[in-house]
Amino acid sequence: MKIKRKLAAAVLAGLICLPAAAGAQTANGSSVVTSAQAKTGQAGQEGYKTDLMRRIRNIIQGQEKTADDADELAKIQAAGLNQSLSRWAMDSRDEGGTLIFSDSPEYVSENGILYRDSVKGDARVLFYHLNNTNEPKKIAVVLKNEYNGTNKVLVTRGGSGQPSSAYLEVGKATQLEYFSQERHDQILLPPAMSRLLQEDMNETILQPGQLTYGVFDFHAEHSVLVTVLMLDAYGDPVTAAESLPVLPKDEMRLRGTFKGMNRVLTARKSYDPAKDGGVYFMLADDKQDKYRYGVDATDGSQVVNYGNYGINYRLELPVIAGQVKYYLSPLGGVYAGAIRSYQNKKAFTLYPTPNGRTYFGDNTAPESYEEQVKRESGSWHIARNTELANLGETSQRGEMVFEFSPPGASNLPVAIVMVPDNK
Repeated sequence: MKIKRKLAAAVLAGLICLPAAAGAQTANGSSVVTSAQAKTGQAGQEGYKTDLMRRIRNIIQGQEKTADDADELAKIQAAGLNQSLSRWAMDSRDEGGTLIFSDSPEYVSENGILYRDSVKGDARVLFYHLNNTNEPKKIAVVLKNEYNGTNKVLVTRGGSGQPSSAYLEVGKATQLEYFSQERHDQILLPPAMSRLLQEDMNETILQPGQLTYGVFDFHAEHSVLVTVLMLDAYGDPVTAAESLPVLPKDEMRLRGTFKGMNRVLTARKSYDPAKDGGVYFMLADDKQDKYRYGVDATDGSQVVNYGNYGINYRLELPVIAGQVKYYLSPLGGVYAGAIRSYQNKKAFTLYPTPNGRTYFGDNTAPESYEEQVKRESGSWHIARNTELANLGETSQRGEMVFEFSPPGASNLPVAIVMVPDNK
């Protein structure tokens, strides 16, 4: 995981992400379109997957550039927003199932179990690990039925990028895939039976120095033991999960079980662009948006999710009226992810952050201590070199909703900005 550019050594902020769909029909019938307006055909599932991965590569490599390309946004938008913004008050609540988070040891130097715990009901598993050996390896997630009858597990969403030494690309690809569509993959587990969470984990090889990152949501009717492990490239993950030892945490201690895997942030009042002007609120800063506490099930110790990785945010932003534009601004350093927005119950728009190139945030100058204190107290001045990713606009009364999760391999915190669109 990454650390905020100016954060003290004791305080972390992280990285995590992967591929998304463009112009596809989701499994539940809702529609999705990327901000680049890419369209997919109605080919079979294999053809669709191939096209999806090609479009993800195009997004990552900056081949699908449009008029709202990120580097142009950085110049045009920041110049037009050279003004002071007020902090927008948000109420926060945590809800949902259980997050199983595996990111320690991040640099894995030997075969072993990276994290393990039991869960039932709604759950999410996030793994983020690098092969720090001199040999090819596999990293896999194994589910073992702890119920005395047949157990059904339904995978409802997921994403994981191809292992690579280009960590920001892996992170962005993972988030794009995760946010692109829902899944309905069923796994049946007889008593005491173990199976891989995804069968292709047995075929995905990490060469030395390569990173893998994945996020999967699932529902287990009864208790399952979730094991994240690294093993030899030609080993059997199910067998290895029964015999390998649990590896010790590294100094970052970023692993654990966290109750309430989702966070809802709701604006305390409706936004009126004519009266309220430019506003912002922070995500994953541990000031306004606190980090989550959990338990490392391998030793019972309390742990902190520095960066809130694996937590899904729902941002609820009611608007009274008028033209409003929305942006994401990285304040911790380089950043590469995805976010999706809803303006009705079915359709959503998927935004790479940024669009047109892999990452941004490298041109945003670090805040001075005085600037940071002022922003944390409720007033932020957007300078000309502040980078912004376009998150769309609204033109009428209603509620804008965003779905966000801190991406792997990126720096935190980030700011969400709302400004009047004075065309």
